[in-house]
Amino acid sequence: MLKATGIGIGAGATALATPAALATPAALATPADAAGAPLAHPGLLHTRADLDRMAAKVKAGARPYAAGFARLTANRHAQSGWKANPQAVVYRGSGSPENYRILYNDIHAAYQNALRHHVSGEEAYADTAVAILNAWSEKLTRLEGSADRFLAAGLYGYQFANAAELVRDHGDFDLERARELLLNVFHPLSDGFLSHHNNAVVTNYWPNWDLAALACVLATGIFCDERAVVERAVEYFKHGDGMGSVEHAIPVVHEDGLGEWVEAGRDQGHALLGVGLMGTVCEMAWNQGIDLYGYDDSRFLKGAQYVARWSLGGDVPYTANTRKKGAIGGWSGTETASEVAGVDPGMTRPIWAMIANHYTRRRGLPASYLTRAAAKAAPEGGGGDYGPNSGGFDQLGFGTLAFTRDRVEEPTGGPSPTPGPSSGGSRGAGGVRPRASAPPAAGQDLAATGSGDAAGWAAAAGIGAVAGGLLLLRRRDRVRRGVAE
Repeated sequence: MLKATGIGIGAGATALATPAALATPAALATPADAAGAPLAHPGLLHTRADLDRMAAKVKAGARPYAAGFARLTANRHAQSGWKANPQAVVYRGSGSPENYRILYNDIHAAYQNALRHHVSGEEAYADTAVAILNAWSEKLTRLEGSADRFLAAGLYGYQFANAAELVRDHGDFDLERARELLLNVFHPLSDGFLSHHNNAVVTNYWPNWDLAALACVLATGIFCDERAVVERAVEYFKHGDGMGSVEHAIPVVHEDGLGEWVEAGRDQGHALLGVGLMGTVCEMAWNQGIDLYGYDDSRFLKGAQYVARWSLGGDVPYTANTRKKGAIGGWSGTETASEVAGVDPGMTRPIWAMIANHYTRRRGLPASYLTRAAAKAAPEGGGGDYGPNSGGFDQLGFGTLAFTRDRVEEPTGGPSPTPGPSSGGSRGAGGVRPRASAPPAAGQDLAATGSGDAAGWAAAAGIGAVAGGLLLLRRRDRVRRGVAE
């Protein structure tokens, strides 16, 4: 249906190699030991090397890590006094009462306390995270409501797994009960959605629905050491029927190297959510030796660049598409998105640092729009810093602290490089880490050359330093005035 309605490759655009694509080594094969290797822990959004880097950089007062840590410590969820309020049944979209806000606030408190513990070394924060997670794994039995229950399962499932992964070795953490919660409550809804899409036609739901479910399935597989579940998620990312698989979410690659994000025809907020979720999936897979970032000639890079440019107020092309809607065997109809939606350049979400650092600093690839978006958002906060509603809690955040990397870093947790001729980009589960590209020639398009990378990262460091100083001054003032955090 997608091809028939004109959003496939060749409908108004051509998927041609760009200077950026040509600079990417090809012949990327799966590492020989990847399929049979045990899953790495910690190995969701953060590896042991990542956590050690954060702690060392913050201890040294390095920029912009210190500013990112200041955002974390200033957040009310990151305080060791947080008390969990677990529920037996969580409702989203409908039900009595609709109480899903309690769940996402507690999960973000668990994650932020756990992250704060790893950076500061203070045990009180780990103890708080463990207490929150244990309380929920003991009590929560079901997720109910409207179709939004699938969003709750996907979003809060991957987030619960990430918080739990950070304390899985804590002596008081009930690892087995956390596994059961993920496998019996969160995962069945998410995996079922990828299979049946709530009994709707497969294109009824925009990409972010699939991507939330996909993030949960992948995180569950990794946390619970279920390799078949991990492989299910990876296969869906590459070849799934729904709109969240990478070629359906980014159906057109234009000659300038921008990959059209299909949900840009809907609205900015949901497009940002989708990019953030796809980045989350790619990062968790990377930390298990699976390169989804580079899959299909780094297709996600091209889509993320597109959304970054558009969100910064730049012009982007959009190919009209019509998707089918409705229930299988019931009501059906169509909806056409004919042009890109309007944007508010002031809107931001904590999604850019992770993606920009991967492509420019792990891989040495140009990505000027990503670095500009990351600089604008720096230092990134987390849940509670972007408003009280659910959209402000869709990402775990704190990317400035967690994902800033030295250029060009050779990671210890990602796929091993596989040498080969440069003949067509990143194809496979392995990953090659090319060094930084040569400076672009004058007049080349920034989407292809990324000539603004250095300036973008310099801006991020400067913004981080200023913001970090303001946050620290604010906290000192509150202490002087006797105001509790």
